[in-house]
Amino acid sequence: MRGVGAFCAVPDPGSSLPLLRGCIQCCGSSSGGPAVPPPIMHRLQSVAARSLMAGALDPCPALSAPSPAKRPNRGGPRLQPAGIKRYNAAGAPAAAAAAAAALGNGKARDKTLTMETLNPQVKAVEYAVRGPIVIKAGEIEKSLQEGGKRPFTEVIKANIGDAHAMGQQPITFLRQVVALCTFPELMDSPSFPEDAKRRARRILQGCGGQSLGSYSASQGVDCIRKDIAAYIEQRDQGVPSNWENIFLTTGASDGIVSILRLLVSGKGRARTGVMIPIPQYPLYSAAIAEMQAVQVNYYLDEDNCWALDVHELHRAYQAAKEHCQPRVLCIINPGNPTGQVQSKKCIEDVLHFAYEENLFVMADEVYQENVYAPDCQFHSFKKVLYEMGPEYFNSVELASFHSTSKGYTGECGFRGGFMEVVNLDPEVNAQLVKLLSVRLCPPVAGQAAMDVVVNPPQPDEPSFTQFHKEKASVLGALADKAKLTEQILSAVPGIKCNPVQGAMYAFPQIFIPPRAVEEAKALGMQPDMLYCLRLLEETGICVVPGSGFGQREGTYHFRMTILPSPDKLKVLLEKVRDFHIKFLKEYSTLEEPQCRVQA
Repeated sequence: MRGVGAFCAVPDPGSSLPLLRGCIQCCGSSSGGPAVPPPIMHRLQSVAARSLMAGALDPCPALSAPSPAKRPNRGGPRLQPAGIKRYNAAGAPAAAAAAAAALGNGKARDKTLTMETLNPQVKAVEYAVRGPIVIKAGEIEKSLQEGGKRPFTEVIKANIGDAHAMGQQPITFLRQVVALCTFPELMDSPSFPEDAKRRARRILQGCGGQSLGSYSASQGVDCIRKDIAAYIEQRDQGVPSNWENIFLTTGASDGIVSILRLLVSGKGRARTGVMIPIPQYPLYSAAIAEMQAVQVNYYLDEDNCWALDVHELHRAYQAAKEHCQPRVLCIINPGNPTGQVQSKKCIEDVLHFAYEENLFVMADEVYQENVYAPDCQFHSFKKVLYEMGPEYFNSVELASFHSTSKGYTGECGFRGGFMEVVNLDPEVNAQLVKLLSVRLCPPVAGQAAMDVVVNPPQPDEPSFTQFHKEKASVLGALADKAKLTEQILSAVPGIKCNPVQGAMYAFPQIFIPPRAVEEAKALGMQPDMLYCLRLLEETGICVVPGSGFGQREGTYHFRMTILPSPDKLKVLLEKVRDFHIKFLKEYSTLEEPQCRVQA
């Protein structure tokens, strides 16, 4: 059968525009191919008309074709499809302008998608972690690479928790398993240990065609889901976990957004309210804005190491009921950006509150391996819920999230993650599966990486010694850097830094003099944005303003990661110290204290 190129544009006696039809003149006899159905012919005619008007096609060769006697033999080679010449890019702009004028437009066609027609919910989305500061840092970095002069030689990006970008080395065993899954021919190599090969074979047996390149079920590869359930049972000291409640996700973010999509509904005062901590990870506020849900802020207690106070939950809930229906309670533990680890008693109080107010609980637990303070311990929301008794455990709806991106692996690029969802209505569960099926499945390589996180080498396996050494090294270094960050920042006049108990960030409060606040307002920006821009431009250090995460009125912060190498982190902290002292001197008057932060 002939393709579109077998048809050409020829004049139609009844029209001033060329039509596209099966062309005996150019293509030989009518027996050269099947007739084109009328609907397709109509579409081809329309395309041809627009293309010719825009100068995209040269005139049909039928108008200046040689006589049949001079034509080459139909059996001979053809250099291009009959009746259609190559795209004429050079003539298209002028022809398009002429065609527009001929139609009376007088100007080029307007764009369909503009800032005026853009979905307003997209414009409402903000994501400070990759916002204006980071864009500016990229511009400065490019300038330095091109020989530009700055008072520093490199940009230190402390804005995001990307461990490998900061120099952390991959965990060998994880990379071995994923490599074996990706290229099974390596199974014959003696360079790979048997325990890695066993895991890779098991994962591949669960994949279609025993290939990592196949789609998985929308919920994820079954054997990986079963490994996650076994991991949860071990982590929670015997609390049962049903593997059918496990859903693999594209990082934890994908799961969080999917659950929020299920929960957001209603109009006016019946619209879903989502309770989130302030400070918060901007994913939550961005998703809430995009879905047109109502953001309900509850404030963490900065004076008590960012603890969660249940009285503040009650305050926020009651205030929100005046304009929405709070249905969701989001918790981040360990905290991002605040680095706190919630106590078991605090978690019990939160779950009791959710039970009393009939709230769906979303527990973001991606930093569960990142606990550094010796007097702190990670408690999963599910385990605490179980220990509160059947009345709670069998009724409170809970979704908890984990990821390959954090912990000791830091494998952000694999986009591996999972969520466990308990006490979900069976019919709603079917709707969740349907929703997840729209995106087909999470990256299967990321699922394989997640499997290694939950199924690491055991003491009797050959890879255990090296794995344990690498894991302990990463977590030990993070603990040392958490302590170093707190020590240096807390000693700076005008900076107050709570202990970094967990996760991988510090969120210090900074004093910004009134003159700097006024200057920022005159420039149309938040005071901590001005501070962070100045820090970047004068030192090359990229951190994120606290206003991007939320903070109490009249306080200012920035978030920085503790991921850089110890030597680079020390340089970073000393530069922050020197900059802050200089900033205070520049903007403070003799009457103003230079070291005040709000208690």
